[in-house]
Amino acid sequence: MRLLLISSEAVPYSKTGGLADVSTALAKALAAAGHDVSLVLPHHVQVQTKNRRPPRSLDGPKLSVRLGDRTVKAGSGWDVLPAPGPDGERREVRVLFVDQPDYFDRPGLYGDPAGDYEDNAERFIFFSRAALELAKVLALRPQCVHANDWQTGLVPAMLADDYLGTPGFEETGSVFTIHNLAFQGSFPHWDMRRTGLNWERFHYTQLEHHGRLNLLKAGIVAADKVTTVSPTYAEEIRTDALGYGLEGALINRGADLSGVLNGVDPAEWSPAADPYLAMNYTAANVAEGKAACKEALRNELKLEVPESGEPGSPLFGMISRMTDQKGFDLIAGCAEELMATGAQFAFLGTGDPRYEGFVRHLSNQYPGQVAGFVGFDNGLAHRIEAGCDAYLMPSLYEPCGLNQMYSLAYGTVPVVHAVGGLADTVVDASPENLKSGAANGFVFDQPVPTALAETVRRAVDCYRKTPDVWAQLVQTGMAADHSWDASAAEYVQLYRSAAARHAVA
Repeated sequence: MRLLLISSEAVPYSKTGGLADVSTALAKALAAAGHDVSLVLPHHVQVQTKNRRPPRSLDGPKLSVRLGDRTVKAGSGWDVLPAPGPDGERREVRVLFVDQPDYFDRPGLYGDPAGDYEDNAERFIFFSRAALELAKVLALRPQCVHANDWQTGLVPAMLADDYLGTPGFEETGSVFTIHNLAFQGSFPHWDMRRTGLNWERFHYTQLEHHGRLNLLKAGIVAADKVTTVSPTYAEEIRTDALGYGLEGALINRGADLSGVLNGVDPAEWSPAADPYLAMNYTAANVAEGKAACKEALRNELKLEVPESGEPGSPLFGMISRMTDQKGFDLIAGCAEELMATGAQFAFLGTGDPRYEGFVRHLSNQYPGQVAGFVGFDNGLAHRIEAGCDAYLMPSLYEPCGLNQMYSLAYGTVPVVHAVGGLADTVVDASPENLKSGAANGFVFDQPVPTALAETVRRAVDCYRKTPDVWAQLVQTGMAADHSWDASAAEYVQLYRSAAARHAVA
């Protein structure tokens, strides 16, 4: 298929979060499978700084983009990303850039330390239409357009109202993916005039939400197919608890809303080839490999190493934003109980100053048992995944989650709250699940400190008392396939279904 993917960020060009990783990984998986893939991005100034890769060229076609009652001029650029096919054949992603310095020559993608940019509505209304204009000028003739999150939420509506049925868009379908429903792109109603869409669209069944223009809602109501990043999250966002006011719009989409799990890029996350590890390993020598990585990590973090012959303590890792959403309130609420298990803990991340201080306090209060690092170090993140025995993810909500899948791939047993993608990827070590061979971690249902503490105790007891069961959990996790291949195949089915709605008889 000829596919047009549109995103506000993508590695290695620009990044603020997981959207950047997913945008590139999916594009490469689709191209590797033989599809013609174009990925359109804003040309952020961050592309040229902070060790980000610049475009290969900025000599692409000039664009004239309608923005309400005026026209904005823009340039364009391009690059290619290799995406080798299954037999090593040369395939690639065509990466296209919309170059408009007034909007994107800024130090941040969406804001600065003072807050979000005041003209974010104008910036991304412009980018949404510019991406479609670029596809038109280059005659890409996409069979399906895939937009992501609020920044490109207007793309399906613009496609349907202004491009569908015109040359190059005769039978083009649309897919819209919600990566995190909490971020909606809600703006004053007067920004509607910039969209170029008919004001009839500014209605509570369409783009209007509580008197404001809601760009995420635009994608939800206008796309042929709507996805989010895990099957469980697709159900959760249709509830009052996690619908953030858009549960009605999501319920109305019915079967057109589905969840597709994100994948893991094996080029980045593979214990067999990870350059950051003290020893590389596979499932065949995981015990030896993880022992070497654990010893090296303990030494690096100045954690106590047991005397030879003493029963070892499991080492739990957590690489995360330090926020309530990631479950740090639960950890703080049962810290004494966690320490009483005798397990060791390694924390890495930044976030709420309260929790940054909490992690520093734990490290000082329990030297040798807790190591906390406020900041981010990619190499250390890899070493924590490999050197830890278990991984904590007590998130209050988690649309997909990636670290639990990294952990499974590295033979690190996840301990998670049963929400979103965590519920879809981690199976509790209950007797029945162990008997069936499905178990790969430890799961708790209620987001309260006592449940987290009890589940950590279960994991510690399993590690110490039944090492054969622990080894089974490790092997089951490492055997799972969380590559992008399966996820990309699911998206292709959605692309075909979306395009079929506009097929000319």
